[in-house]
Amino acid sequence: MEELYKKFLQSSKICTDSRNLEQNCMFVCLKGANFDGNIFAKDVIKRGAAYVITENTNLKDDRAIIVEDTLQTLQQLANFHRKQLNIPIIGITGTNGKTTTKELLNAVLSTKYKVCCTKGNLNNHIGVPLTLLSISNDDEVAIVEMGANHVGEIDDLCKIAEPTLGLITNIGVAHIEGFGSKENIIKTKKALYQHVINNKGTLFVNNSDSILRENLNYDKVIFYGDNAEKNIVDMNPFLTIKIEDNILKTNLTGSYNIMNFLAAATVGNFFNINNEYICKALSEYIPSNHRSQVNVIGTNTVISDYYNANLTSMIAAINNIAMLKHPRKVAILGDMKELGNLSESAHKEILMLTKKLDLETYFVGEEFSKLTKNNSFSDVNSANDYFEKHLIENSLILIKGSNSLHLNKLTSILGK
Repeated sequence: MEELYKKFLQSSKICTDSRNLEQNCMFVCLKGANFDGNIFAKDVIKRGAAYVITENTNLKDDRAIIVEDTLQTLQQLANFHRKQLNIPIIGITGTNGKTTTKELLNAVLSTKYKVCCTKGNLNNHIGVPLTLLSISNDDEVAIVEMGANHVGEIDDLCKIAEPTLGLITNIGVAHIEGFGSKENIIKTKKALYQHVINNKGTLFVNNSDSILRENLNYDKVIFYGDNAEKNIVDMNPFLTIKIEDNILKTNLTGSYNIMNFLAAATVGNFFNINNEYICKALSEYIPSNHRSQVNVIGTNTVISDYYNANLTSMIAAINNIAMLKHPRKVAILGDMKELGNLSESAHKEILMLTKKLDLETYFVGEEFSKLTKNNSFSDVNSANDYFEKHLIENSLILIKGSNSLHLNKLTSILGK
């Protein structure tokens, strides 16, 4: 590993996608269900890679590093690099809000420090190692987002990242198909706490979540989120909040986002950032990842929240639009994926909620289509066909659903 690490330091960066090859990089040939990077090993060397980590034993080249398992090698290299670092490593996970909290925290910490932060949604067994390997000698703090869709995944990611600070946004029901039960979700997520405790680090704990407080016998804990709703000044449609004595209008919608703002502010305080800079960073943050994002499109105000969806986040988004003031409010809801045997009951719960709130709602996806034929479409193409003939105008529109529903292709509403 020491020899491999020396070669890594001689390279420009780590690459795993031959389409985005950078000169003098170290290319790692990863395998997946529908691809095998090893077939590109020879090609990327020709195109200028400094080294290639591959399982292809037939490749004869001084720049080829032959290993048994390229993914395992990537993870081991990332952990070796992490052990050379002497900076705070903040681990963030949670069922909902982890990416938004990560982005807000990055905005806050960047006012004072050079920050390395997980890009986009690179929060899995490949993304976490890539994030760690992107940390440079100039960086003063790192924010590592960790996602999970099966039992024990956060524990595995923490073994690679070895976080010194930890924050779990909340624990709800998501990806339960891979977990089997809510108890397994709790155990998996709270592994972050145990790793931080083992490293004698600090935990930032959402005090409004009883699951997160449970059995937490540790002295280096900073709580946040008590009576969070008192920090909400307005939310129509943008969230206006109060941080200490400062009133700030944000660029996010949804009362549920108050916890994400409070989490980022709490960690900012821990890092001795002036409250004025914290508030400025939070108010200036503009989402670009279709999470609680608000845009005016034609005569409509559209809440784009279709990067992902589970029962908890779907209920929060529906309740939010129901509370907002507007002459005509419309919800376009896509299926929630990876809910396993809870899928039918979860989708029924959403149907009942929209009826209870008397919210004009349209449904996209096979799960909803099984349960209702009213305003229901099997896929986004069918929905587009309908909305092109039945235009929605002068309305406040929520678009919410799992990413695999491709609600971003709802061009009749989004105008793309």
